[in-house]
Order: sequence, then structure tokens, then C-alpha cells
Amino acid sequence: MRENTTEVIVGGVVLAAAIGFGVFAAQAAGLGSGGGTYPLTASFRSVEGVTAGTDVKLAGVKIGTVTAITLNPQSFRGDTTLAVQDGVMIPNDSAVVIASEGLLGGNFIEIVPGGSLDNFAPDDEIEDTQGAISLISLLLKFVTGEGDGQ
Repeated sequence: MRENTTEVIVGGVVLAAAIGFGVFAAQAAGLGSGGGTYPLTASFRSVEGVTAGTDVKLAGVKIGTVTAITLNPQSFRGDTTLAVQDGVMIPNDSAVVIASEGLLGGNFIEIVPGGSLDNFAPDDEIEDTQGAISLISLLLKFVTGEGDGQ
């Protein structure tokens, strides 16, 4: 009888841990955030390290995700669609930058807010963009001494 009670308690703890992990994963993925989003577009010279699902952050806070990336055959740039949370108003002179979470971290889209009193409307294009910077290119420049004015 005592063995059955122990098995039930251990089973309950495992089940509670699994439910807790599921809730945490849903929040981390943005599934439980509720509310709607509105789309913005941006065109980058390089979208290296960015995929659909990449976080969009403002002041370090996740405010949306990248929903699509396509190659523009006329400009040869990576066109991205960003889904931004409703209620987050972004000044229409803001810039977007592909930033890195650290040396070994992944990339994310960072919105650098401008000072305009007017905001982007749904489906507007953010024209001030800065693409991803290749870590290999930076290391090669450092090692070879290119671009240091010598």
C-alpha cells in the first residue's frame, strides 16, 4: 500500500513539472501572450542569422516576431515582415538593426526608436535598416589590419 502512495506522489510531481514546462515554453514562444499584432516591413542588405520566428525587440523587450523573409529579385535584398504587438506604437523615423545576443548567441531584430510624433501604421515599411554584420568578416579585418587607416 505504501508503494502505491509513493508512486502516485512521484507521478503527480512529474506531471506538475511537465505542465509547468509546457506553460513556460508557450510563454517563451509568445503563444500565451494574447492580443493581436500588426505588420511592418523592412528590407535588409543581409538577413544572416534571422529566420521566421526571430524576436523583434524594443529596449530589450520582446514586442513581436519575424513572420516572413523573402528575397526581393529587383533589389537583391532580404525583405522581412515583422508582426508587432498591438498597442506598441513605433515612431515613423525609427530604425531597425539586426543585432546579436552575444558572441555565441543568436540574432534578433532591434528597433531603435526615433523622435517623431507620428507613428508607423500597419503595413508601413521601415526604411532605415542595418543588416547583419558577419563575425568572420570582422575577425578577418582585425587579423589582417584592413580598414584601420594604415
